[in-house]
Amino acid sequence: MSRKALLRRELLASRRLLSIEDVENAAEVLAAAASALPEVAGARTVAAYVSVGREPGTHALLDTLRARSVRVLLPVLMPDNDLDWAAYEGAEHLVPTGRGLLEPDGVRLGPGAVLGADVVLLPGLAVDRRGMRLGRGGGSYDRVLARLSAAGANPALVVLLYDDEVVARVPEEPHDHPVDAVVTPAGARHFTPRDPA
Repeated sequence: MSRKALLRRELLASRRLLSIEDVENAAEVLAAAASALPEVAGARTVAAYVSVGREPGTHALLDTLRARSVRVLLPVLMPDNDLDWAAYEGAEHLVPTGRGLLEPDGVRLGPGAVLGADVVLLPGLAVDRRGMRLGRGGGSYDRVLARLSAAGANPALVVLLYDDEVVARVPEEPHDHPVDAVVTPAGARHFTPRDPA
């Protein structure tokens, strides 16, 4: 098993120990901290995602952004694991899929819709001191990041995590891309190329 796979297993096991109350309390704090992040506070369009299970919660944040008249784009997983996007129109417009996800029921905007985002919120399992993110391993967001890079788009990349998921170092591969900031219940941290390894 790879170092990434082992770390993913450990982090997911830690998340399974969280109570639903822990997850809900953290989600409220994350919503406040993320919406106060300067990049998010000034954004017109945010590409986000709908948290599921014991992931750091995004539901409160989605509603906060929508209440501020921010255009929120949510992913729609395509059969090849790439992501299409649709606008968030409220929790009542989220529908369960056969993959355990909640997706918006609105008009599909195409994979390129993410190019118009000022901020992209990325799901993850960990981030290290350099800003390198460990995802779940499906590759969907690697495609999003490659699409942004190829188009010369430069939105702020932000990951939402629990406090203990900011680690010393995550294994990386050549295609991995650092994020600009992490938001945890303890607060936000920005990364720069000068951050120590």
